[in-house]
Order: sequence, then structure tokens, then C-alpha cells
Amino acid sequence: MKLKWAIIFAFILGMMLPSASALAANTFESNYTYDFWGNSQKSLPAFELVNSIDGSSMGDIPLGSVDDVYVSSDRIFLVDSTESRIDVFDMDLKFLVSIKLIRDDAGKIMVNPETNQQLMLNKPEGVYLNESSNELFIADTEAGRIVVLDGSTYAYRRTIEKPENMVGVTQFKPSKIVVDKDGQISVVVQGSYEGIIQLNHDGTFNRYFGLNKPRVNLVDYFWKSIASNQQKQKMKKIFAPSFNNLTFDSEGLIYATTFDASAQNKVFRFNSKGENVLLQNGYFPVIGDLHTGGVIEKKSQFVDVAVSQFGVYALLDKTMGRIFLYNFEGDLMNIFGGAGNLKGDLKDPTAIAWAGDQLIVTDKTFSAAYLFQPTEFGQAALDAERQYYNGKWEQAGAEYEHTLHLNSNYDIAYTGVGRNYLMRDMSEEAMYYFELGNSRGYYSKAYNEYRNLFIQHNFMWLVIPFVLAAFALLYSEFRYNRKNS
Repeated sequence: MKLKWAIIFAFILGMMLPSASALAANTFESNYTYDFWGNSQKSLPAFELVNSIDGSSMGDIPLGSVDDVYVSSDRIFLVDSTESRIDVFDMDLKFLVSIKLIRDDAGKIMVNPETNQQLMLNKPEGVYLNESSNELFIADTEAGRIVVLDGSTYAYRRTIEKPENMVGVTQFKPSKIVVDKDGQISVVVQGSYEGIIQLNHDGTFNRYFGLNKPRVNLVDYFWKSIASNQQKQKMKKIFAPSFNNLTFDSEGLIYATTFDASAQNKVFRFNSKGENVLLQNGYFPVIGDLHTGGVIEKKSQFVDVAVSQFGVYALLDKTMGRIFLYNFEGDLMNIFGGAGNLKGDLKDPTAIAWAGDQLIVTDKTFSAAYLFQPTEFGQAALDAERQYYNGKWEQAGAEYEHTLHLNSNYDIAYTGVGRNYLMRDMSEEAMYYFELGNSRGYYSKAYNEYRNLFIQHNFMWLVIPFVLAAFALLYSEFRYNRKNS
């Protein structure tokens, strides 16, 4: 009996745990992607570490942590909430200046008249340079305000505190901030379920923006549908998940992320109405890792998003310290990076930003910012997406073919080459590449085009049998009627 129960227990345990082959299939290298069937496929590295900013980069000035990064056309801004400071570097990663005490146009430290103390930043978490107005916006989180400085001299310009006309229950503790060309300010407040706060240029409240829908629990929905009003009041309320970061794309639309487990989506691209218009035409939705290679699956938690000028966006995953690259269509291009203790590894990633075709990734625990540049394969992939985004089909097709010579497992490239053939009305060749890339939607378009062209080119050969059959039928009827007349 003991042996019998031991066998039964072992069988049940074996059914519950993933097989050794499944674990092996989901054990990742540092660079990979997913195929159509959801299997991880090794890939050439798209980016490689070339430089970094750490405590030694600033001489005697200590670097407490790095909580945010913003890259302008000529400077890099790092937010250090531990030291309550903004550190500024040039594009060669050379240290320029540190902003902690707020100064006037004459360079004198300003004093708060109410407390008679020096005016300084208090654990800021976000920064943004609006180059159109040449103003530096700092989300001074702990102080519950936005400090606006001159974009060149860093002299004090104004302070935006909680607007008097602001509605809702959200506390005004700005965490992340962006400003559009018209001066409209969009602010993320951690933990807010009312959405992104949008302010006018003068600091007055405009609206809450962007709806983050929670997942629907069918059991709770059933009970609430039959509960009385008194019972509903006692039930736990469901709030909209909060956002944790945001940025702009080249068209001025806001990208935002959330790592709230109750959210339906993790990444958003909002139009002016606050509707999510993010394209997700890839094999899978934009959710990050499908598997994490362990017995307990860990879902990706995106802490930041960076969007290039040609629609490629990079998502920073806090769970496994990885960077996910997606193109404008929502195709997964590459996954690289990982958690660890070596230089370039991530322990507590906080922010990511594009610097041209390079990526800057920050880590709070290591108090460092890492600069990654594209490899030959990565550059070819980016160039292909750039050409396709700008409508240059033939150049895009050539770049996609280049990526295939470097990495034959790169499914997106097969689809890219197929699109080029489809644009040139070469449907049969397009079908071949779409099949290789498992692009079923585009394959259907190419097949329909191929069928239409086939009918056009062979119309006479298709009609002649029907004409002959009709003629034979009429002739037989004629002979039959003549014979019986």
C-alpha cells in the first residue's frame, strides 16, 4: 500500500511540475526572442555595453542613486533622489553641473521667505527639458511641486504647486513629467487611480488623462450583479490601476506604462482623447516575457518606456532586468540584458532613454547609468525599421535582407522582405517570405493579390471553357429540337 501511494503521489507531482525539457526550452540566454509558437529562440545581441556613468564619473561628488534619465539634443539629465539632485552630462558622458540648490539669475542661492531656509530640491523623481521653451521641469516629489528652471543657466523661473482648481482625491506629488511643444504638462503621480494629471502651461489644472482599465473578475462581477445596494456598499471597490511612467513619441502622443497586476494592459499609446491606440500586431500582445524559465512564472513589470523617432520603443522590465524592443507594429524585435552583479547587469532598473540609436539604462541599486550601442545586427534592424516607418519600402527591404544574412531566425525580417515584394506587386515572392515569417495576416493579403492578378492575366483561359460549354449546350439543344420537330 505504501508503494502504491508513493507511485500515485509521484505521478501527481510530475503532472503539476513542468517537465525538464520544458524548463530547458525556457532557459534563456541574454539575447533571445519568441517565435510564432511561443518558444524562446536565441538571437544575436542587438545592443552591447560601451560606457557607463557611476560615482567615479563625478569626481568628489557622490552619486546616491539614479532614478530617472532624460536625454535632450545635447545633454543627459540624471535624477538622484537619494542626494536630492539633478546631475547633467554632455553627450560624451562628461560631467557638467549638479543642480540641488535653486539659484536666481545672478547665481545666488534663493531663500524660502516662510522658513528662512535655502531653497533646494527634495527627493525629486523626474526631469524633462522642454526645448521649445528652453525650460527644465523637475518633479520635486517629496516637496509636492514642480520646479521650473531656465534650460541653459538653470536659474529659477517658477514653481508649480497643487492647482487650486484641481479636482479628485489624488495627492499632488509629481513623480514623472513630460511637457509638449504647446507647454501642456503631463504628470504621473504614483498610486493615483484617476489617471495622468494634465496641467496648462500656467500650472492650472486641465484634466485627468488616459484610462487604465482593470481586469474583470467574473466571480466578483457575478456577486455584484445579484447583490443589493447595501451589500454593494460593503464590497471592496475596484479602482483603476495607476501609471508609473510616461514619454512622448515623434507624433506627440503619450506612451505610458504600468506594472499594476490588475491592469488589462501594460503599455499604452494614448491619442488626444485618452484612448489606447497602441498597435499590437505581433505574434503576442505587448506583455514582455512569455516564460521566465522557472517553476514559478514571473510576469514582466515595466518601469519605463523609451520611444525612438521611428516608432521603435524599448521597455525596461524590473522583474528580470531585461530590455524588450518592439517596433511600431508591435512586433517583438529583441530581448537583451538581465539581472546580475556584473557591469551592465541590472539589479533595480529605474529608467531608459534613447540617445540617437543608443540606449541609456539606469539602475538605482548600482547607482549607475549604462550606455548601450547597437551591434551590427541591431543597427541593421533599427535601420530597417527606420526606412519602413518613413515609407521607403525598397531600402527597408534591403536592410531586412541584411538582417537575415546576420540572423536567419529573425522572423520580422522575413515579413519585412515580404512587405517590400507586396508593395512591388510581386505577390508570389511576398507569399514565400510571409510564410517563412509566419505572418498570416500579410500572407492572406498577398494571396488575395496573387489570386486577383492570376485571374487578370488568365482571364481568357478561364472564360473560354465556360464559353465552349455554353456553346455545346446550346448546340445540343438546337440539334434535339431540330430532330423532334
